[in-house]
Amino acid sequence: MKITVVGAGAVGASCAEYIAIKDFASEVVLLDIKEGFAEGKAMDLMQTATLNGFDTTITGTTGDYSKTKDSEVAVITSGIPRKPGMTREELIGINAGIVKDVATQLVKHSPNVTIIVVSNPMDTMTYLAHKELGLPKNKIIGMGGALDSARFKYRLSEALACPGSDVDGMVIGGHSDTGMLPLTRLATRNSVRVTEFLSEERLTQVAEDTKVGGATLTKLLGTSAWYAPGAAVSSLVQSIVCDQKKMFPCSTLLEGEYGLNDLCIGVPVIIGKNGIEKIVEIDLNDEEKAKLKESAEAVKKTNGLLE
Repeated sequence: MKITVVGAGAVGASCAEYIAIKDFASEVVLLDIKEGFAEGKAMDLMQTATLNGFDTTITGTTGDYSKTKDSEVAVITSGIPRKPGMTREELIGINAGIVKDVATQLVKHSPNVTIIVVSNPMDTMTYLAHKELGLPKNKIIGMGGALDSARFKYRLSEALACPGSDVDGMVIGGHSDTGMLPLTRLATRNSVRVTEFLSEERLTQVAEDTKVGGATLTKLLGTSAWYAPGAAVSSLVQSIVCDQKKMFPCSTLLEGEYGLNDLCIGVPVIIGKNGIEKIVEIDLNDEEKAKLKESAEAVKKTNGLLE
């Protein structure tokens, strides 16, 4: 079972590490354009195998897509990361060309691959992959909502002063500081709505902190975060490879679902061996519907920059 991760930077290497540690794949291929970089990261990670107790083989290659042949899943992390003060949308010019080339090369060598897009602006890059590749819609997944939901649950557990394992909740909408829609109304602590524990004012703060989760880390770190993105990707990959059929909010191509068409945006989906196996339509109230529509319009505006 081969998994390819394109881009051996901080996010890509974290993806490879978490996938290997979970020990469900036989091989992870790291690919990068920087000479020797992926090979070095792969070697460093392989030297943790006996310490971390995994049998997955991690290999690296400089730009040789033939090494990715017959990958079941491929993750695209390549592109320039955000710097402090940058929006995800500002990355579109450079990253669109990179994602287009990478996706084409991956499908050339692995025609049945399921692609997970991480590169920003993620919803637009996912849409670009759909338009360029013509793969079935279930085979291209945008990672964003899985990460945003993890950040939402972190903020909820912080506000509730409880373990993260007590908390459940999700974020839908665009993967942007303004487009995210944390569903505070539906979030729970051990099946009890968090609205029973937290004031409306505190929940509003949780939602706002979630929306700027990436920007907050970029300001602190000087670049994009990598641990949580890597963990989010590894969870999606595992759900595909192990056919777990878990539900994650992911950016997917909508064709009438939620009243939206011809765009990729985060909604809950079931992830299994066939990629996106089902789009789950949940009942949103009027305010949530309006916010999702507003987010969709912003995503479509960014998509227009591809033309």
